[in-house]
Amino acid sequence: MSLPATAQEVLDAFAQCPGWEQRARLLMQWGERLAPLSDAERSEANRVHGCESQVWLVGEQRDDLWHFRASSDARLLRGLLAVLLVRVEGLHGSELAALDLGDWFTQLGLQRQLSPSRSNGLNAVLQRMRAIAVD
Repeated sequence: MSLPATAQEVLDAFAQCPGWEQRARLLMQWGERLAPLSDAERSEANRVHGCESQVWLVGEQRDDLWHFRASSDARLLRGLLAVLLVRVEGLHGSELAALDLGDWFTQLGLQRQLSPSRSNGLNAVLQRMRAIAVD
């Protein structure tokens, strides 16, 4: 499965970072790129449960491909969401179902910095994406 162009851009950018501090800074910058969600989209129905922080996720299918937007009240998590969103952008439901989240964050050099709770939260986001894609 080839990477979407923006996902490859993220991968290349993170590969240039020699250490965690630079990756964390880059993560924050990517988080600032997230399109804001409206107050209506930040509803309980769109909230992802299983995250310690508040996370909202909305998805829509266009031409059989999935497009998601997300937001969080936590800065670092917004960055993690941003790099997750670029990885899943424009996937078919079957590709979304097959995505290995741990592998993606390992490729970015972020896996070791993900606490178990943060890792569980990101998995909850991916599970919610898969659920949206099935409905």
